[in-house]
Amino acid sequence: MSQPPAPAPAEPPPPRPTVARGLQRVLLQVLAVLALVLAGLGVVLPGLPTTPFVLLAAWAAARSSPRLAAWLERHQLFGPMIRDWQAGGRVSRRAKWSATLAMLACAAIMWWLSPRWGAWLGSATMALVGVWLWLRPEPGR
Repeated sequence: MSQPPAPAPAEPPPPRPTVARGLQRVLLQVLAVLALVLAGLGVVLPGLPTTPFVLLAAWAAARSSPRLAAWLERHQLFGPMIRDWQAGGRVSRRAKWSATLAMLACAAIMWWLSPRWGAWLGSATMALVGVWLWLRPEPGR
């Protein structure tokens, strides 16, 4: 009888960045907490993104507070998007759709309330971000 093939080795986790010291560490911690607060607001406020602020918080925490970084990576809501991003810049289909719908809603509000040049500029920027976002790989693919 033949042995079943051995499972492929898992990819090693990315190396941890060096933790900053002194004032730089404090500033990065403040940035991490501020980004986390904005991400939390983005969960409940339409039009305010969540994912970019979570990723910014994870980046700053990894360089200033290993404890906060570990908490973020284990978090039920924020952890999966951080791990997906760290595993090759992956963004879930759900996050892509949420961001696209939020950008469409913001564009509609801009066309209603802003001067035309502002609506064009904002819509063009969001369209570019949307294209970039949909070109990101998805987890499990």
